Amino acid sequence: MGDPRKLRKKYETPKHPWVLTKIISERPLVVDYGLKNKTEIWKSQSLLRKYAHQAKKLSNIKNEHFRRELQQLLSKLTKLGLLKQGADKEDVLSLNVRDILNRRLQTLTVKKGLAKTAKQARQLIVHGHIAINGQKVTIPSYLVQIDEENKISYLPKSTFNNPDHAERILINEMNKGTKEEKEVLESKRKKLEEHKNDTK
Repeated sequence: MGDPRKLRKKYETPKHPWVLTKIISERPLVVDYGLKNKTEIWKSQSLLRKYAHQAKKLSNIKNEHFRRELQQLLSKLTKLGLLKQGADKEDVLSLNVRDILNRRLQTLTVKKGLAKTAKQARQLIVHGHIAINGQKVTIPSYLVQIDEENKISYLPKSTFNNPDHAERILINEMNKGTKEEKEVLESKRKKLEEHKNDTK
């Protein structure tokens, strides 16, 4: 038997962990998107760098093969909802980390009104209550394609599929609230999350 395959990180970590400006800029992302830790931000940033590198490389070489590959990259990003139809290299280079985080299953679960908060959405996904087209998905960071967006729902066998479930009633009540009431609740939640992070 040979040596087991050496697993390598698929993302880049910051060169220095204690850069104040970076810490301040990353904290709102963790709170807003209910991320487990900053590793999820670094993974999204690495993915963006990968796409940007591919776009630059493929557009600088005047070759039919590379031109097709660039179109395939643009088509892939369009399917993921990161770009609009007819986008070009410049649009790929202008993408930011929030564009990636907005396409996560965890984020879209909240936007679809299936969870009260991003933290609850993460819990529902990990515990197997969320499905795409009836198929259970337990990865909060799964990037949802445009054609899958309307197929996000509770798993048919999940207890959350029952409209009389206590949490479903709370979620529905929160979704029925006015925009101002939702903003107040969201503001309070963010303050609580920030206070928890500060006390850790």
